[in-house]
Parts: sequence; structure tokens; C-alpha cells
Amino acid sequence: MTTIEPLGAVRERVLASLREDIIAGRLGPGDRLVERELAERFGVSRVPVREAIRALVAEGFVLFESARRTVVRRLTPTDVRELFELREALEVYAAGLAASRVTPEALAELRELLDQAERATKEGDAEAITDINTRFHDRIRTLAGNSMLISVMEPVDGRLRWLTRRNEEWPQLLTEHRELYEAIASGDPDRARTHALDHVRANYRSTVRHLFGADAADGN
Repeated sequence: MTTIEPLGAVRERVLASLREDIIAGRLGPGDRLVERELAERFGVSRVPVREAIRALVAEGFVLFESARRTVVRRLTPTDVRELFELREALEVYAAGLAASRVTPEALAELRELLDQAERATKEGDAEAITDINTRFHDRIRTLAGNSMLISVMEPVDGRLRWLTRRNEEWPQLLTEHRELYEAIASGDPDRARTHALDHVRANYRSTVRHLFGADAADGN
């Protein structure tokens, strides 16, 4: 008996795949999203593709240039600055809370993620590095124990992953995460907030360098 996949599940499958294509750079700024071509690619009707595209517009990944032309957004310096300002406010806060609520079990999970990140860094596996680093920060937010913090971050998480994927200074990123781990493990909220702030700002400069050049990074 053939199982029919619910329309909502099809939409979510298409949405997740397209989102990951954009984050990983397989779909770049200015690339078109054509309903007919995408429907053929996924073997689905155009309805779930259309709904997935609308969701990507709402998430800030793509935009309608016209009634018939939908493209991946080109991020501007203002887009990047505003997203990192939000990240700075929330992740610094989360790191302080995490340090005050740290548990041995959580530290063991963070250490395991750092070990995975080290292996991925040595292999130069960009997608694995992005995934592991995302889980590292997600675990810190969970450890912070503030459900409102998580809900506020959720709508912009994808765009932040899109940006941080542009940071290819992986050994430095690993060093910063190790320092952040040590700060959280110390149980000192002030130390954790300081390292989180340094990390976010360094990531911002690296991202701006990659997207807009060294001169733009020097100006921030």
C-alpha cells in the first residue's frame, strides 16, 4: 500500500532542503527559485514549493523581486550588523546564565561537541563545522534555562547560521569556543559574558571580511 505524504510534511521537507542549500551556499545570493524547476527536483506539486518559498521570504532568506521572479537575498552590511547586534545581546546574556547554572552533564556534552568540531576542522568539513558549532551554541542556550530566550532566537536562527557559515577561519573559531567553554565551566558569569562578547564580535569581523572585504571589516 502506497503511503501518501501529508502536504504539510512535503512543505517542511522542501523548506528544510532549500534552507540548507542557501545556508551551505549551494544556492547563492541572486540565484532564482523557480517553482516549476523545484517541483520537478523534489518530485512534488508546485503547491508545497510555493508555500516553502513564502516561508523562506518570511525567514529573510529570499525575496520577491517581481511577481514572477524570486531570488536568494543579497545581504547588506546593515543586515549583517543588525543580526550580530541581536546575537551579541542574546548570546552574551545566555552565556552568563549558562555559567551560573552549569552542570557536569552539560559540560560533558559541550566537550564532546568541541571534540567533534576539532575533527571536522582538521578535515576541513565546512558543513559539519557549521552543524556542530550551531549545536554548541544551542546547548549553551538550553543550559541557560530561559525558554523566552530560545523563542526569541528561533525566528533568526537560520539567518544567523547563514552568516556564521561565511566565517571560514575555523581554527580560530575552535579556539574561541574552547575559551568560551572554559569560561562557562568556571561558573563565573562575568567571565562567560566577556568571552561570549569577544567571540561574537570576532565572528562579526570575520563575516564582514568575507562578505564585503577587509576595508569594510576595518571600519567596524
